[in-house]
Amino acid sequence: MAYALTLGGVTFLLAVIWGSPLVEVMRRLRLGKQIHIEGPQTHQSKMGTPAMGGILIVAWVLIISITINIVRMVRNLEIAESVIIPLGVMVFYAILGAIDDYQGFRKRPGVGMLARYKIWYQFAIAILAAVLLYWRVNDYHGYIAIPTVPVLIDIGIWYLPIAVFIIVATANAVNLTDGLDGLAGIISATAFAAYGIISFLQNQQFLLAFSFIVVGATFAFLWFNAHPAQMFMGDVGSLALGGALGVVALMTNQWLILPLIALVPVATTLSVILQVASAVLSRRFLGRDLRPFKMAPLHNHFVLMGWSETQIVQRWWLVALLGAMVGIAMALI
Repeated sequence: MAYALTLGGVTFLLAVIWGSPLVEVMRRLRLGKQIHIEGPQTHQSKMGTPAMGGILIVAWVLIISITINIVRMVRNLEIAESVIIPLGVMVFYAILGAIDDYQGFRKRPGVGMLARYKIWYQFAIAILAAVLLYWRVNDYHGYIAIPTVPVLIDIGIWYLPIAVFIIVATANAVNLTDGLDGLAGIISATAFAAYGIISFLQNQQFLLAFSFIVVGATFAFLWFNAHPAQMFMGDVGSLALGGALGVVALMTNQWLILPLIALVPVATTLSVILQVASAVLSRRFLGRDLRPFKMAPLHNHFVLMGWSETQIVQRWWLVALLGAMVGIAMALI
C-alpha cells in the first residue's frame, strides 16, 4: 500500500506540472468545448474552454505504468501482466474518445462521432478485453464474488457477455457524468481508490498500484478542472476512465458491488434512461410529453433547480464516498 500511495503521489506531482502547458496547447489548437443547444443556459459561459484534458490523465498513467514495468524488467522481477488489460482498455478508449472529441470540434461541432459507430467500436474493444481476461490474465476467470458468500462462484462462459456489458456500460456511465466542473474526475478517483483498497485486501499488488496511479493522474487533472474549469475532460478522459474502472472491477471479481462504488454514474445513467423512456412512452400512450426530470443527465436537473455547480459536485462526492465505503464493506463480508 505504501508503494502504491507513493506512486499515486509521484504521478500527481509529475502530471500537474504539465497541466498549464496542455491548456495552452489546446487553446492554440482551438480544441474548445462546444455547448449543446439543449443544455442549461448557465453552461454557455463554458464555450471554448479546452476540452481534451483527459489526455493529461491517460498519458501519465501510461508513462508511469510503463516506467515501473521497465524497472521491474531491469531488476529481473516479474512484469505486471495483469495491468496490461486495464491499461490497454484505457488507451484504446482514450483514442476512440479523442477521435470523437476532435470530430466534435471540426466536423460535427457539438456532436462528434455518430453514436451508431462509436458504440460498435466500444463493444469491439470490450470483447477483446473480456476474452483476454477470461483466458489469459485472471487466475479466477469466470468467477464472481457475492457478499456474505465465502467462496467465489463460477459462472463459466456467461462471464464473457457480462464482462463486455460492464466495460461498455461503465465507460458510458462515466461519460454521461462528465457535465460539471470536477464531477467526473472526483467520482472516478473515488471509485479507483475504493477498488485500490479492495485490490490491497486481495494482495493484487499490480492492480493496487495501477489504481492509485490513476487516482494521482486524475487529481492532477482536477487541479485544472476545479470550478471554474481551465480545461474539461472530454470523451478522451471519461471513456478511458470508465472502461478501465470496469476492467479493474472485473479483475477483483467484485464487479457485483460496482453499482455501489460507482453509484453516481449509475444514477446518472438511469436518469437518462428514465427521461428518454418516459418521454417516448407518454407521447405514445398519453398524447403528451411527461418527463420525471427538468433535464437529463441528473446533474442538469439540479442545475435548473438552482443548485450551484459547487453544491452539486460536493454533494455528489459525498454520495460517492458513502457508496464506496458501503461497497468496500460489502467486499469484506
